[in-house]
Amino acid sequence: MKPIQSKEEYQTYVETKSPNSPIIKDCFNAFWVGGCICAIGQIIFEICKIRGIDETNSYTIVSMLLIFLSAFLTGLNIFNKIGKFAGAGSLIPITGFANSIVSPAMEYKSEGYVMGVGAKMFTVAGPVLVYGISSSIIVGLIYIIFHTQSITLI
Repeated sequence: MKPIQSKEEYQTYVETKSPNSPIIKDCFNAFWVGGCICAIGQIIFEICKIRGIDETNSYTIVSMLLIFLSAFLTGLNIFNKIGKFAGAGSLIPITGFANSIVSPAMEYKSEGYVMGVGAKMFTVAGPVLVYGISSSIIVGLIYIIFHTQSITLI
């Protein structure tokens, strides 16, 4: 193989070696798998309402069960297969977040519970938490500054 001389030759080389992705099929799979996950959450919510649980507690139960199910399926290596098939459709925020915490914890469990599981558990989710919490504090401070008439200190 001759060395690549220019950007155009490199672009041609990349295009010949890269497989074409079936975008329509990928979008369809993401759509229906994400919809199924949302439907499961709605079914859990409706069951809670039928059982007489109030709305706030029902939302909490739905969140807890979706987190548990995605973490459990990640542990069984099923969620990763769903993710490979559905792409972004399986990464609905709560299930994708649970997967992003459990996957590194499982990967580094051979290094021990403290330095492996404990230290590596938030390698993917850690930045999400840091930026999410930081931005919520900033937005909260901006809200307090611009939407309070007067602050009285006691």
